[in-house]
Amino acid sequence: MADVDRRGASDEEMTTADQKIERLADKLQQFAERTAAEGGPKAKLAEPLAEDAAFVRKLKPSLIKARAKGEAPTNRQPDRAPAAPPAPQLGSRPKPKRTGGGGGGPNPWLVAGVCFAAGIVLAKWIDWRGHAHPRD
Repeated sequence: MADVDRRGASDEEMTTADQKIERLADKLQQFAERTAAEGGPKAKLAEPLAEDAAFVRKLKPSLIKARAKGEAPTNRQPDRAPAAPPAPQLGSRPKPKRTGGGGGGPNPWLVAGVCFAAGIVLAKWIDWRGHAHPRD
């Protein structure tokens, strides 16, 4: 059973720091499960919180010491799989409210076309005025 839930065997003694970190990870996991069950905007935090709980379990001082000495594997899978939200988080989204009037302005192609035509007219006018006063 010790291999399944990744806790130490019963003959191994957990230090006080290990116990505190384990309690913290358990509380974090319970909070993640509660927020996932509630739904809504809080449920989006459930998965990262569950991953954090698994990460906190890896920070037990005895495990860090064992990994430093090479006695514990460094490529372990997390203790528990992160809790997935109970339902899909995608739902109907409210349409964004438009501020101001109407449709948000003129068509950009129309604006570009008008600017292009105005540029051509301006260039022809400048060229015409240049012929009126030649520099001989």
